[in-house]
Amino acid sequence: MQIAILSFFYYFTFMFRKRESVFEVEEGRFLSPKFDTDGLIPVTTSDSGSGELLMHGYMNEEALKKTIETKEAHYWSRSRKEVWHKGKTSGFVQKVIDLRIDDDQDSLWMSVDIGNGASCHVGYKSCFYRSITLGKIKNSKTIELKFKDKEKKFDPEKVYKGQPNPTKL
Repeated sequence: MQIAILSFFYYFTFMFRKRESVFEVEEGRFLSPKFDTDGLIPVTTSDSGSGELLMHGYMNEEALKKTIETKEAHYWSRSRKEVWHKGKTSGFVQKVIDLRIDDDQDSLWMSVDIGNGASCHVGYKSCFYRSITLGKIKNSKTIELKFKDKEKKFDPEKVYKGQPNPTKL
């Protein structure tokens, strides 16, 4: 029993290659992601067709492994404290077209196909549906946001039917 527990612990603790040299991390051929102190790595996700920025999220080792294996996006929900399969509830699954890691392997960029779907839990196609008004700041408490997406792709109340909102204050 102890061997099985140790094997399980080893598997989930050292799922990816150990980071042993700068050269191997920057110029090597193997995935050695650097997760932060919470065990997370940031992920920027864009639409494979348009290049539009869809969302920013995080993955832990399990989410990254599931994403690689299933070719569908899985993230770590910091609000729910669990791995979630993007689109499992809404039906707007993110099919991974390309998954890249940056030079020091501490950040991911994922290009996905969402068909005619959406990525934002608020109902818009992209989580980046507002633009910050640029220019001299007169009062930092009244900086305006302009909506770039005019219409929601879906009604979150209908899709998520009483589930708690992941946005925390």
